[in-house]
Amino acid sequence: MRISAFLTCYRDVPHQRPLHKPAPPLPTTLEFFFFLSKFLSFHTKVVIFFAAMSHSHDAGVSHSHDDPFNGHGHSHDILDGPGSYLNREMPLIEGRDWKDRAFTIGIGGPVGSGKTALMLALCHALRDQYNIAAVTNDIFTREDAEFLTRHKALAPSRIRAIETGGCPHAAVREDISANLLALQNLQRQFTTDLLLIESGGDNLAANYSRELADFIIYVIDVAGGDKVPRKGGPGITGSDLLVVNKIDLAEAVGADLKVMERDAGKMREDGPTVFAVVKDGKGLEHIVNLIISAWKGSGAYEVSLQRWKEGAVRGSGSVDE
Repeated sequence: MRISAFLTCYRDVPHQRPLHKPAPPLPTTLEFFFFLSKFLSFHTKVVIFFAAMSHSHDAGVSHSHDDPFNGHGHSHDILDGPGSYLNREMPLIEGRDWKDRAFTIGIGGPVGSGKTALMLALCHALRDQYNIAAVTNDIFTREDAEFLTRHKALAPSRIRAIETGGCPHAAVREDISANLLALQNLQRQFTTDLLLIESGGDNLAANYSRELADFIIYVIDVAGGDKVPRKGGPGITGSDLLVVNKIDLAEAVGADLKVMERDAGKMREDGPTVFAVVKDGKGLEHIVNLIISAWKGSGAYEVSLQRWKEGAVRGSGSVDE
């Protein structure tokens, strides 16, 4: 109720009262604030009621789905089920301008699963033969970009850092503008063959927009338990490749790799899953082969092939540029 509506009830309304009666007086200051306090008390109760309907996600973010923006600036999809690898979103290849943005590999997964380690390993494996560049995402820091630079993954100019300032998945799915611009700028500067992007750590419900990633790799590790693959979610079922990392720690953390292999095969409908120890290079060759195969199948490889025929230099140059 607006205050003006409240005041209206005290105004002179000639046709609703006898002529000999004087108009009711306007409310006193005390009466006005009494009414206001009653109104605000009701409003506060409504707010508390809806706040009580909120809940928490694995990543520690609490919000209510009754709020269309969930209290942090964007909406979350309500999933109907664990997802399907065979019915996942497919790369948007038709009409894609590979000269505007090269074939893009998106790497996602929970915090600490080994995403940045995989980024580093892929840079080392691809940089001598192919022209590549990378984008990282962190919430408030440049930690992952600094890690790649410190370990000489690529020349510093080929690594861009995005500070998302909020839910990591929002920057790679709901509002991809900052990442898309960073990738396009790298493409214009270096005329790349391949682009790598790493999302911030997130939960199993997070995945890339197909407007941003042409090949999606989702990384989990055995420390999360052997139950993780069967939980499903877009990360598990919607990725083009699932990497189960740190398998050397399976015995120490009590994870059964056979169970993980069985459940991954079931949830991903036999889509590709690689069991790896990324920091030691185990499984890396298989991952690289799957990336190259997808790149060639997309048609983007033909653009690079034409450049090489025209004399373009292979590789990504010195890491000390």
